[in-house]
Amino acid sequence: MVEHVTAQAAPPGSAPESASRARSGKWWMLGAVSVATFMLLLDVTVVNVALPDIQRSLDSSFFDLQWVIDAYALTLAVFLLAAGTLADQLGRRRVFVVGLGIFTIASLACGLAGTPLVLNLARGVEGVGGAVMYAVAPALIAHDFHGRQRAVAFGISGGVTGLAVAVGPLLGGALTAVSWRWIFLLNVPIGVLVTAVMLTRVAESRDPDRKRIDWPGLAVFSVALTMLVFALIRGEAEGWTDPLILGLFTGAGVLLPVFVLIERKRRDPMLDLGLFRIRSYNGLAIATVAANAALMTAILFQVLYMQYVLGFSAYATGVRYLPLTLAVFVAAAVSGTVADRLPARLLVGLGCVSLGLGMLAADGVTAHSPWTDLLPGMLLAGFGMGVFNPVRASVAVALVPDAKAGMSSGMSETFQQGGVALGVAALGSVAHNRMSSDFSAAVTASHQFPGKVADQLAEAVAAGRLTEVAGGVPPARRAFVAGAANDAFVAGLDLVMRVGGIVAIVGGVLGFALMRRRDFPEHGTPDPEHNTPVIMS
Repeated sequence: MVEHVTAQAAPPGSAPESASRARSGKWWMLGAVSVATFMLLLDVTVVNVALPDIQRSLDSSFFDLQWVIDAYALTLAVFLLAAGTLADQLGRRRVFVVGLGIFTIASLACGLAGTPLVLNLARGVEGVGGAVMYAVAPALIAHDFHGRQRAVAFGISGGVTGLAVAVGPLLGGALTAVSWRWIFLLNVPIGVLVTAVMLTRVAESRDPDRKRIDWPGLAVFSVALTMLVFALIRGEAEGWTDPLILGLFTGAGVLLPVFVLIERKRRDPMLDLGLFRIRSYNGLAIATVAANAALMTAILFQVLYMQYVLGFSAYATGVRYLPLTLAVFVAAAVSGTVADRLPARLLVGLGCVSLGLGMLAADGVTAHSPWTDLLPGMLLAGFGMGVFNPVRASVAVALVPDAKAGMSSGMSETFQQGGVALGVAALGSVAHNRMSSDFSAAVTASHQFPGKVADQLAEAVAAGRLTEVAGGVPPARRAFVAGAANDAFVAGLDLVMRVGGIVAIVGGVLGFALMRRRDFPEHGTPDPEHNTPVIMS
């Protein structure tokens, strides 16, 4: 299948000049896409440290603060597949720039928000723009880079992804020291600059065979995924047996099979169900869900541990995450240079297993442990993340023709964000139950509080509001309550690291076992500069 590329016609005799312009254009594209990806992923983690300032500035309730996080996470997960599929048809550069524009304008609205409602609505719109960019970025890279350079490009992109996750607390703390509004307003000039680069330096590409947009499939899938992700995000807070949560799970369970039926009958489906007949794609999907479910939940709990139990500020916590950032960068750089010479299944397995072992290495900390007890696990987990991220993105587009890269990368990113939502819901629920149980047992055994008060304190501990718990009791009992709350939180943290580590390792083993050479083309697309094929297996 011939890929359709839109570019300016070159005058006779200017072929070398045109080729040189194309070569430089793809590096401009990689830089622009990497910066945009950094922005959208940073907004997943950077906001966490600004929540107390947002609460004071906008007089927000705890419910309002939850939606500052949830609104972005919800729309970011829901629109990935739709964005990737539309990009294949309408043009990848065009759709990416539209997503970037939505993200930039919504960031401006977030930074200027005067009420919690405006902020949360803008965060939801910001997530839509982020989903568009995140889904289309791998397809843009896959179209412009070939052979060994493709592996290097995905290595750079994977390093940026890991950097955004790891540096979020550090940058968030620094910007919040000025004003929480700058965590959003900083996106505006960067978004304008990246838009200019995309429009002036990057050629258009699309799938020439796609004729019609699959509106029924797009609508049904978006509604079903919205219901599913919303239920996962809100299940712990509302209660898993709450009628609303059960209704959402039921609705998603009904609509997803309907979506499959729609896709099977359409000539131009938004999702080619044949993807799931590729064993290697299923192996990659399992590894992606497992790795992201484990890692993002671990980072969330470790950040809370450093701030609330060890007493570090948001900025100091971010500084202590720099070793993980360094490990991600080094591993991504190394994996990008060797990815064309090693089997993809080996890198997937190595990345997930290293991540899991890193989490297990952090199991066993106490409320009195120095932060350096987390350091070996950070380095190992960072290495695993750096190895896994580039190969995940590159394999997702290597398993399909280039014309379908947007659809495949959109589905892969959906698995990634779905894994985050699933991990926070499942591992978070397990940890909260452990925290509540341990705290209740300690308080009940002390005979210092009546049962109803003990239950209320336990609920606050399970929600991570450790400072609030200690400050809400008589001074004579604060030391005891603070100690019991810290011990209970650490018990939940240790459980997350233990279970999450096992999940990541199992995901890596399954990914390694399911991926196989025959599912990949014998030779990848030749590198036009070096004329060397890349073998992905």
